Amino acid sequence: MQPLTHRHTLRVRYSETDQMGTFYHARALDWFECTRSEFIRTRLGLSYAEVEARGVFLPVVEAYLHLVGRARYDDLLTIQATLHRHGRARLRFDMEVRQADSGHLVVTGYTVHAFVDAQGRAIRPPSWFLALLEQPLPAPTPSDLTRVTGPEQSRPGSNCDQLPGEG
Repeated sequence: MQPLTHRHTLRVRYSETDQMGTFYHARALDWFECTRSEFIRTRLGLSYAEVEARGVFLPVVEAYLHLVGRARYDDLLTIQATLHRHGRARLRFDMEVRQADSGHLVVTGYTVHAFVDAQGRAIRPPSWFLALLEQPLPAPTPSDLTRVTGPEQSRPGSNCDQLPGEG
């Protein structure tokens, strides 16, 4: 499988900042989760809940953050995720968080996920999952075009997506 990429845009919320006026470091893992969820929704055409309903779970088994820059309340961030197969039964999402306006790097890192069943037993990736990853992305609809800035940008409708002018 070739590496696949996805971009997601969000704003730093007030609750994500600390006394020093920048984002609290653990929030980067929340941003990674939002981006992974939207990656799965966009690439597979299924929500993560629908993947779980099919008996496939992807718990985080490893996480790494490298804090590089700052992000303050109301900053618009772009997160790029690159998905790699990591062995026979794992996925690795490499993440890069940047200031949307300047491109300044804020955080890099990755998460590694194991494929497990509902009982937590390791499984191989199901063929339907791999097939959905390999399919071409659907063309954006006209309503998507108002919010899509690239061919693999998050689509509307997620609980993670906060774009300019939205609450």
